[in-house]
Amino acid sequence: MIHEFMNPIPVIIKETGAEAIAIYCLSGGSFENDIWTVVLCNGGEIIHVRTDQIKMYTNKTFDI
Repeated sequence: MIHEFMNPIPVIIKETGAEAIAIYCLSGGSFENDIWTVVLCNGGEIIHVRTDQIKMYTNKTFDI
């Protein structure tokens, strides 16, 4: 199942520290990581990453 975000989610790629915006996520089911489609903020490249390769950007609005 694909989950498209009405409000894109700011994320950071763990390996490079690059900032990106998550636009949708493909569910991997119970035993696999989800696949996220993100757009890199620097250059606009679209890449696919696993859940364990990204982290959510700090969001003071939701206090996380």
